Amino acid sequence: MNSHNDLPDALDTHRKALKINLDKRRYGTFAEIGAGQEVVRWFFRVGGGAGTIAKSISAYDMTVSDAIYGKCSRYVCRERLESMLDYEFRLNVDRLRDSRGDTTSFFAFADTVSARNFQGTNECHGWMGVKFQAHPRDDASQIILHIRMLDVEAALQQEALGIVGVNLLYGAFFLHHEPELLMESLLNNLTTNRIEIDMIQFSGIEFRHVDARLMSLQLVQLGLSDAAMFAADGTVLQPSEVLRKKSILVERGSFRPVCNVNLDMLQAADATFRKTPSVGGGEVIQLMEITMKNLMASGQIDYRDFLARADVLAACGTTVLISNYFQYYRLAAYLARYSKGHIAITLGIASLAELFDEKYYTELEGGILESFGRLFKNDLKLLVYPLKDPATGTLTTVSNLEIAPSLLNLYRHLVERGCIVQLDNYDPECLPIFSRDVLEKLKKGDPSWESMVPTSVAEVIKKRGFFGYHREE
Repeated sequence: MNSHNDLPDALDTHRKALKINLDKRRYGTFAEIGAGQEVVRWFFRVGGGAGTIAKSISAYDMTVSDAIYGKCSRYVCRERLESMLDYEFRLNVDRLRDSRGDTTSFFAFADTVSARNFQGTNECHGWMGVKFQAHPRDDASQIILHIRMLDVEAALQQEALGIVGVNLLYGAFFLHHEPELLMESLLNNLTTNRIEIDMIQFSGIEFRHVDARLMSLQLVQLGLSDAAMFAADGTVLQPSEVLRKKSILVERGSFRPVCNVNLDMLQAADATFRKTPSVGGGEVIQLMEITMKNLMASGQIDYRDFLARADVLAACGTTVLISNYFQYYRLAAYLARYSKGHIAITLGIASLAELFDEKYYTELEGGILESFGRLFKNDLKLLVYPLKDPATGTLTTVSNLEIAPSLLNLYRHLVERGCIVQLDNYDPECLPIFSRDVLEKLKKGDPSWESMVPTSVAEVIKKRGFFGYHREE
């Protein structure tokens, strides 16, 4: 459990709401759909709300909501939230700019939420955001986030929603110049047992220098979520929107840098995965995953190094997943949460050998058997890339991998069931390539490294001087 109550300026929710109410510059609208008007309730409750609240609205009925904000495919979605923010903010500016625009910073807060229903059968999540002026007459800035509500009772979910909303407004108004502090403050007076924030997006004039990919990383680093996702163009993605009803293929790696072997592994796995009858012609989402354990291999995260990896992955057009799931079974559970489609993980034979090392499962009561029970319970497949010994030329595959005698029957069972699949459609020319060798050649100025990575990756590395590359004059 992570607590976010021990920041130097960790005001309680009452004091935060009151400070906003007493700030004469702030004036705006609260529009909330689902779970009650839990955020605006704080500003009515603490006193002085008349100086902050221009309007409070709750368009619960879908027809009414569509009539105000325009038609939308789903009730609780990013599209609906953005239309609410745009509409309410524009209305405030149009109506009030002439009378008080010189002294007032206008804002619109909105959320659209699906809290626990009476039967307890729904996904409890929501979208929340604020569009605001940092200064009077300023261009607008915006923060959008997606939350998962983990309390089992609707009343507790509503309470948590109200606290997060106050934290978001307080952060937007008083911490917008320090986005990392703003993010860390979002769960003040809460814990990650109650709320998870799996996506955050900053935009507008106050955040013009914010790198969305770095914010995604810090979302995981700060413990607000165990995973975050962004597209090749740097756009922040919300997992359920990307993964919903799709089959998923993941390759885990350091990608320092991305090498030809990484792409060959993904392509070979994709071709094999699509031949699975249950996948058929359905859509397959490819993810390149970097774990926090990998990013912290040197003891702490080097943000420049992380962004270099993100840039070379972008050059390959891949979607990136940053996760805190060192154990594969935890990664599998995360993906299964968002999609009922089939899941495959592609990995090298050395990683498969590690997977059968019992020292990694001492924290589980059932040890390696419990881990594998969780990993393979949803028909997950491990698609395995071979390893060629550079000295002897020997090829290690699923069929000749050395496994501890005590686990050999388990291993054979998983292979026979099709849970572990050997990739035979690989490019032999990629087998001798290892990222550590590429990195060493790159740093030494040996130009042969360029043939070991995709052309687009080589161009980015040379242009931006990544990973210690120095252009010869």
